Amino acid sequence: MQTPPQPSQNPSQAPKQPDATGPKKRQHPVIAIDGPAGAGKSTLAAHLARRFGFLNLETGAMYRALALKAIENDYAFDEEEPLVDLAGRTRITLQPQLEGNRVLLDTIDVSRRIREADVTSAASKISIHPRLRAWMVQQQRALGEAGGVVMEGRDIGTAVFPDAEVKIFLDAAPEVRGNRRYRQATPESIAAGDPNNRQNPSRQNPDRQAPDPLTAEQQRLAEEAVIRELKERDYRDRHRAESPLQPASDAVILDSTAMTLDEVLARAEEIVRSHLPK
Repeated sequence: MQTPPQPSQNPSQAPKQPDATGPKKRQHPVIAIDGPAGAGKSTLAAHLARRFGFLNLETGAMYRALALKAIENDYAFDEEEPLVDLAGRTRITLQPQLEGNRVLLDTIDVSRRIREADVTSAASKISIHPRLRAWMVQQQRALGEAGGVVMEGRDIGTAVFPDAEVKIFLDAAPEVRGNRRYRQATPESIAAGDPNNRQNPSRQNPDRQAPDPLTAEQQRLAEEAVIRELKERDYRDRHRAESPLQPASDAVILDSTAMTLDEVLARAEEIVRSHLPK
């Protein structure tokens, strides 16, 4: 991704939707995957990209990268103007890899750091700003305009690529999403107050003694904390002024609450095939 242009100073100047006469025909499709936090969008996007030979572009990593820069420069997450200015002086590059996107922030590899809990929380908070989202949408469209990509996020099928050939809205009950995320976390990360399991391994001391196992009550409280965090993020995502989280009118809703991972992947493959040219 090239150095991004300055963000718009007026929300009305945000990137326009595809022309009413119809979008330019792409040689390869765009697969848009939207849904709430913890629904498994990244796992599904990576699988579909491998299965159909497309690039997997994790747009959420772009918000995380900018959030990291805001943290490092001590920016307030609730002040839009400084964040918009910061975005205009930021270069974010996504390099798709087999194991996931390599993320460069101003040429520095931050792929691991942006997975940590503080960055995740900050990304959710800065993403509510309309002008910042307009800037992100512009960058994301540039990345995927040629097609042949799987893009996952919160507004890919509604704002970034409303003309995407395939749209999937992946959802699950917050209790189920929270339980899945909790079970994926390591005991060490939970004991350290990071149930999202996004600590940076490079920062951990290998000689440090492992924490004591959690009691049943501690496990219950930790899981409740994860679910509570997801519900708070859901509320912010669904009630933001710009591009609130909601399924596109033509998206296929895939509710994984009562499904296994294999069932979700198989169903998603069916959806993709049914929307692609024969």
